[in-house]
Amino acid sequence: MELIFEKSREGRRGYHIPKTDILVKVNMKAPYIRKADCPWPEVSELDVVRHFTQLSRLNYSVDTNFYPLGSCTMKYNPKFTEVAAGMEGFANLHPLLPQLDSTLVQGALEVLYQMDRILSEITGMDDFTMQPLAGAHGELTGTMLMAAYHRKKGNKKKFIIIPDSAHGTNPASAAIAGYEIVTVATDKSGVVDLEEMKSKITDECAGVMLTCPNTLGIFNSDIDKVAECVHKVDGLVYYDGANLNALMGRARPGDLGFDIVHVNLHKTFATPHGGGGPGSGPVGVKKQLSKFLPISRVIKKQDGFYALNYDYPDSIGYIAAFYGNFSVILKAYAYILMLGAEGLKEAADQAVLNANYVMECLKDDYDLAFPRRCMHECVFSASRQEKKGVHAIDIAKFLIDEGMHPPTVYFPLIVKEAIMIEPTETESKKDIDDFIEVMKKAAKAAQENPESFKSLPKTTSITRPDEVKAAKDIKTNYFAKS
Repeated sequence: MELIFEKSREGRRGYHIPKTDILVKVNMKAPYIRKADCPWPEVSELDVVRHFTQLSRLNYSVDTNFYPLGSCTMKYNPKFTEVAAGMEGFANLHPLLPQLDSTLVQGALEVLYQMDRILSEITGMDDFTMQPLAGAHGELTGTMLMAAYHRKKGNKKKFIIIPDSAHGTNPASAAIAGYEIVTVATDKSGVVDLEEMKSKITDECAGVMLTCPNTLGIFNSDIDKVAECVHKVDGLVYYDGANLNALMGRARPGDLGFDIVHVNLHKTFATPHGGGGPGSGPVGVKKQLSKFLPISRVIKKQDGFYALNYDYPDSIGYIAAFYGNFSVILKAYAYILMLGAEGLKEAADQAVLNANYVMECLKDDYDLAFPRRCMHECVFSASRQEKKGVHAIDIAKFLIDEGMHPPTVYFPLIVKEAIMIEPTETESKKDIDDFIEVMKKAAKAAQENPESFKSLPKTTSITRPDEVKAAKDIKTNYFAKS
């Protein structure tokens, strides 16, 4: 596919802009003024339309094909929620209106308040903040709340314990909040090694960050014992909500012993996910942490009106400019109301059923990382295929040519040649069966013709780039010298 600059032909125009008769004075320092004309491509309107239409066809989304990206819950986003977010009364609000006159935005404030209450009920927390703009932002907010709690009590805490199977953002968030990271290994059953964790929990332990079920798709039945050990040293237990899709309506993190939780509205509650955003990562806490939540907070007054309250002297302050990604929150609110309590349970049940179905159908073709019942996702290893010279990345390329987005590969890091599959609840049995058939086809090809993988994919505009060089030596300027 040609770049827009390669389509350029001298003298071709799409627009003709007449010269202005207004004198324009540029108040800018000389070094910042362009000395030569910008090398715009010379193209017609038709060239531009065709170019960007073709580019759009290269985009991959859950609206176009199956998207079994493990640990990311790429479920279908009901278009009903887009309609709700586009309603004039919400879409045209200025983000400063709640601070100028809350009486003009009672509907929006009610949404924020009700989401606080709904998410508290779903997760077993007491209060929520809607401000965090993504999952990792929620993690950072949670670790900042953890730090505020310990400062207030005068606790001398130095480190946070994180499993070796955790998302990479967990240790990053804890480090930014000022803590050292202590890693705990995964045991032979696929969950955090309880005895090793107990040995590392000291009075200097600020808390533990856990994903439940974990990134291997396995539920830790000793989660209450972990929480008990942490609480004995006045530590806090943080819930990474990336995998809440397996539990929603069936188990509440607050009932399992967690003190802090972040929820990915852009995963679990079906607002658009992928392409860099927008995201939303509300954070919920137990009562003893409520006073540290970010300000301002939406409250419901005795007269039924909603207002903003800033009277929280122990608050960690603002962690976002306004009240979170409001349109994302609104879509999630509509989604939850649409499904209701029973619908959320059914969605979780179906997600777990689908993942176990995939696991059972493929366990003879690929090595299971941990051969036991999974939750919403299953993790295989391509170690068997590696013996033939075919790696997990090669299988991913194979799926691209079959019109399917590959699963997550090489994560979790503790699984060699990992292939992590999460079908979600929104896929039909027919679509899942088609995926299983392609995965079996890939396994057979790896045994019979492993060399064929080296030239895949063949259906894309770029086939086998040097991915390390592309990441480390990327050039975004067409005119840059090589």
